[in-house]
Amino acid sequence: MICTMKAAILAVGSELLGTERLDTNSLALAALLERFGVDLIVKSVIGDDEQAIADELTARLQQADLVLLTGGLGPTEDDRTRAATARALGRGLQVDEAWVEHIRKLFASFGRVMPEVNRRQAEVIDGAEMLENRRGSAPGQKLEHEGRHIFLFPGVPREMKGMMVDHLEPFLAAQSKSESAVERRTLKVACLPESEVEQRIKEVYTTYGRDAIAVLASPGDIRVQGSAKGTAEQRAEILDPMMADLRRAIGPAVYGEGEQQLEEVVGELLQAASMRVVTAESCTGGLIAERLTRTPGSSAWLEGGFVTYSYGLKTLLLGVKTETLETWGAVSEQVVVDMARGALSRCRSELAIAVSGIAGPGGATDEKPVGTVHFALAGPGEHEVEHRQVIFPGDREQVRRMTSQMALDMIRRKLLDLGAELSAGSAEETSP
Repeated sequence: MICTMKAAILAVGSELLGTERLDTNSLALAALLERFGVDLIVKSVIGDDEQAIADELTARLQQADLVLLTGGLGPTEDDRTRAATARALGRGLQVDEAWVEHIRKLFASFGRVMPEVNRRQAEVIDGAEMLENRRGSAPGQKLEHEGRHIFLFPGVPREMKGMMVDHLEPFLAAQSKSESAVERRTLKVACLPESEVEQRIKEVYTTYGRDAIAVLASPGDIRVQGSAKGTAEQRAEILDPMMADLRRAIGPAVYGEGEQQLEEVVGELLQAASMRVVTAESCTGGLIAERLTRTPGSSAWLEGGFVTYSYGLKTLLLGVKTETLETWGAVSEQVVVDMARGALSRCRSELAIAVSGIAGPGGATDEKPVGTVHFALAGPGEHEVEHRQVIFPGDREQVRRMTSQMALDMIRRKLLDLGAELSAGSAEETSP
């Protein structure tokens, strides 16, 4: 039988009603619900008002079998989700001294004394099951009320997502029927325009249907998503060949799957090749190196980086000649190639990536409009240099982001080419 469970999400927090904080928790919860075939009927955002939270919860319990609340479980006066839920259900709220001690020990493990205000986090709604939070001090709670299920989760995204996996996912797995489950798989594509991706996969649409494939674009980084519904076996029968066909249609621009980031993939390839890279950056101001260091263990493949905005530092740190700068300008093939070679010669690295461009909004000329960026990838070997020139659309931050994306993708493709060359050489050596 197909699952007909209906769910509602209530995101609590006055900050979510403003312009500076996004409700990312609801997105994560919605994805999990979809995966288990649960019908999400409403998402609400409520400020830190006890009566408003209670009223919203009461209304949703008339419509949904499952209500998920996030936020308002902290220790301060404006954290009112516990009290509001108790009010809506007509239940009491008591401090559980065992949970007070649990929270006190958690603070002690960090060498701190628990402030007494954190006792509020141990307030338990009558009849609730407390849910351990392995990433923070605010436990969650799970309740059943007139056949409905209610989960209370903290609002800190890292904590909420951890508790979602620890507590909500097992609950959904037990409640939901596999026939209604939806699975999505994602390919990550670097440095192709959305229209080009659409053109390449048009034949795949005819095989699997337009509604089964989605193209989700952001600057320099596109996600191509395939979806299927049914049992695990039924989903695999559809998604395995679909994703293989999509990968073949898009080609080498596919750099990863799922939540993989380009910098993570580049790091893995560098480590597998036992190579290190150094960066020489002008318009990106260290962004390429920063992205490479987001992955734990990056000291194994990143030597370091040079940020050289001025002519003087390009000359002093990278050895770019003054006459080259004055003749061609900083945003030029000649300068960026010398930047890459200079970085490579000064470090114990096999590869060096250099970028110089006009991120805007000023600094453009008729010959070099805003968005003009030169790239140079040097190595392995001091004489081997690949140059590329691109004009990116968008504002300053978009140009910088796309520049870092293309720089990382140049490294990725170079490493793939080197790996292919090594594989071909090995095959020749072993052939009779």
